[in-house]
Amino acid sequence: MNVVIVESPSKAKTINKYLGKDFKVLASFGHIRDLPSKDGSVKPDEDFAMDWVVDRDSNKRLTDIAKAVKESDRLYLATDPDREGEAISWHVLEVLNKKKALKGVDVKRVVFNEITKSAILKAMAEPRDLDDEMVNAYLARRALDYLVGFTLSPVLWRKLPGARSAGRVQSVALRLVCERESEIEKFRAQEYWSVEAALNGQSDKSFIARLFALNGEKIKKYGIANEAAATEAAGLVGRTPLTVTAVERKPARRHPQPPFTTSTLQQEAARKYGFPANRTMRVAQSLYEGKTIGGEVTGLITYMRTDGVTIAQEALNATRGVIESRYGAKFLPDSPRVYKTKAKNAQEAHEAIRPTDPMRRPADVAHALDADEMKLYELIWRRTIASQMESAVMERTTVTILNSDKTAELRATGTVVQFEGFLSVYQEGRDDEADEDDARLPKLTEGEVLTLEQVTPKQHFTDPPPRFTEATLVKRLEELGIGRPSTYASILSVLRERNYVHMERNRFIPEDKGRLVTAFLEKFFPRYVEYDFTANLEEQLDHISAGEEDWKAVLREFWAAFKPKTEEILGVRNAEVIDALDEYLAPMLFAETDDAAKDPRKCPSCDDGRLGLKTSRYGAFVGCSNYPECNYTRPFGSNGDENGEGSDEPANLGEDPETGEPISVRTGRFGPYIQLGEAQKGGEKPKRASIPKDMDAGSLTLEQAIALLSLPREVGVHPETGKVITASIGRYGPYVAHDGNYGKLASTEEVFSVGLNRAVAVIADAAAKKGGGTKTVLKELGEHPEEEGPIRVLDGRYGPYVNHKRTNATLPKGTEPESVTLEQALEWLAAKASKKGAPKKKTAPKKAAAKKTTAKKAPAKKASAKSKKAS
Repeated sequence: MNVVIVESPSKAKTINKYLGKDFKVLASFGHIRDLPSKDGSVKPDEDFAMDWVVDRDSNKRLTDIAKAVKESDRLYLATDPDREGEAISWHVLEVLNKKKALKGVDVKRVVFNEITKSAILKAMAEPRDLDDEMVNAYLARRALDYLVGFTLSPVLWRKLPGARSAGRVQSVALRLVCERESEIEKFRAQEYWSVEAALNGQSDKSFIARLFALNGEKIKKYGIANEAAATEAAGLVGRTPLTVTAVERKPARRHPQPPFTTSTLQQEAARKYGFPANRTMRVAQSLYEGKTIGGEVTGLITYMRTDGVTIAQEALNATRGVIESRYGAKFLPDSPRVYKTKAKNAQEAHEAIRPTDPMRRPADVAHALDADEMKLYELIWRRTIASQMESAVMERTTVTILNSDKTAELRATGTVVQFEGFLSVYQEGRDDEADEDDARLPKLTEGEVLTLEQVTPKQHFTDPPPRFTEATLVKRLEELGIGRPSTYASILSVLRERNYVHMERNRFIPEDKGRLVTAFLEKFFPRYVEYDFTANLEEQLDHISAGEEDWKAVLREFWAAFKPKTEEILGVRNAEVIDALDEYLAPMLFAETDDAAKDPRKCPSCDDGRLGLKTSRYGAFVGCSNYPECNYTRPFGSNGDENGEGSDEPANLGEDPETGEPISVRTGRFGPYIQLGEAQKGGEKPKRASIPKDMDAGSLTLEQAIALLSLPREVGVHPETGKVITASIGRYGPYVAHDGNYGKLASTEEVFSVGLNRAVAVIADAAAKKGGGTKTVLKELGEHPEEEGPIRVLDGRYGPYVNHKRTNATLPKGTEPESVTLEQALEWLAAKASKKGAPKKKTAPKKAAAKKTTAKKAPAKKASAKSKKAS
């Protein structure tokens, strides 16, 4: 009997069919063990020894695997063909050795790039030994990430309230997002103008030409600076007749792009379909593991974690065969195209992502795929076929036109596709994107006099650099050599889970918390968020994988500099840290204005206060030095520019019809809010109401503001209890309340529209869900590795959370309960426990006292029960 180990049960089932009855294929269900989520699991003082823990579910599976291996002659480790796959095989082998299951068993490693019968049988015929260098590279990466996270994160917790964590690659990706935001804030739009002329020739077909030169001098990009200059230039264009002085035609070729790598697939799926990186990888995984085609499960694409752009010769021949038979010999180059990756530090260990069988067209598999799978398969199929097709042949035409006195020169450009080549199958980017230069021009000849239909001066403003999308951020990380194909999706997910960024129109916008963490790291740990440093570390890991460097030597070199730096910063007083960040962030928080006499740090609320960076348990903000006498604050991200987004001037919406007081929209430490009236010295604070996230503060109406200020709203009387049901907005969003019970509403709008019947139903559903104190278990994660008691994902009143004994930690925003791992849960629980550690000691005596009181009352309760029974 031969035992084969793969990661997933679906792969195991498919491969077992290919190998037959002499093989037993078992799944490890991914990684079987990991470093415990606590400090000390990697031990630098013991030559970087690591403590690995097997989770409860894996323990049971490993027992079954060990039993099967003991009864076998040979063990094949057939996990994924990358660093992570090699690591899983190593972990399985280590555990089986400890279980003494390998006596007399021949152990071999097999790898395959696709789950097809031919690929599996070929791999089984060509086994090899475990790649120790690749395992060492994994161990080095895992140790580095662990040491950075567990050494740097506690520094953040102590120095920056509200900070969650730092990571070796995560923090560098966050820095990219924050730097781009700073560029946008510093950007000042520049006005410029262009002049366009609508012309008509002998063909009686209109076209557009643009002003190119004035008085023989080419116009620079922003050369026409204002309307007056544009109007003057338009007047010169109007000096007819306008004559064609040159028609230049140049041949051009457009070449196809290489087949997909992990990052280019993520980028293109984001551009064409708006897929986030993790969605792309999830769909690609399902295509790789296989679908039922013709009654047999088969993998449809090759392994999807790769930075290689090559295609196996067999697949290359099949691809060229498809091109010739389907599109014709003229679409097939004389020889196959050869590509080389441009990415820094690319490993190129595997093929590009391609269909396992290029003859299998998207239409042939549509019946077996869902909508997302179909989109991604067609994308991969088309890109692969196009990559081996002939280039597109074009003719680019440039027409030069002069006015009557030759003071104004116009140019029109157009492109004619003479042979589509690969464009008949695939074009990169969104299908609706068009290039102005691709416009078709009518047939024009030199000396031809044109009719001027209209001259239009057009105003333009320069645009700030765009915020990163998932596609552009992945591309930038790849260009810098930071991260690896298998890590991009998780890096982007962590940034969102930590609430360091949020997405708006599919673009990354840093939260204040994220910007403060980045500033702290740039100020106190500059080396470890440098792009070159992180890329060079990735290169060292590649050298380890190639057997060119010792992995523990790399760790020693890193740790020797990193550990003393963290200890140094831990010794710095928090006040000094905030002062240093205040100075470092001054250009962002206190931007200079055109008015040299105006001090950007002067408090606008009191006469002698000075604005500075402050922190609270909710995060950072800008406050006055005269607190508590002056309670002026503004958000961390605002620079106080009264004419910009950071303006502190309230926006007046109108007067309250009942009181006659003004209602204004303002921005505070915790975001935008509405205020009724003005604050009076020594008097009561004016009435305020936060503006919910699903309402736009910039377009808020007076009616909406009055409604928000009037909350809570009385919905009606509960038909069974006779008590009032109210609707309002709280810390966790819109809700209805009745007699101490609460139920969530879908939106802010429903707070003002919910009727009595709907409110009663919501309250009843919430009560049923609460179940009289019992909690719904969404997922069992296993026993705590260090303490007694299970760790579970529960559904609570305010959403899902992880629980261990009396410690609860809310799931990060956007995290699906089903996707939570034991490692994540341990990290969240540890962070929560560290926050509430101090208060626990103070409250312990109170709890003890409460127990004593209960104990004293117990006999009275029993007596009461007996007398009641006797009567």
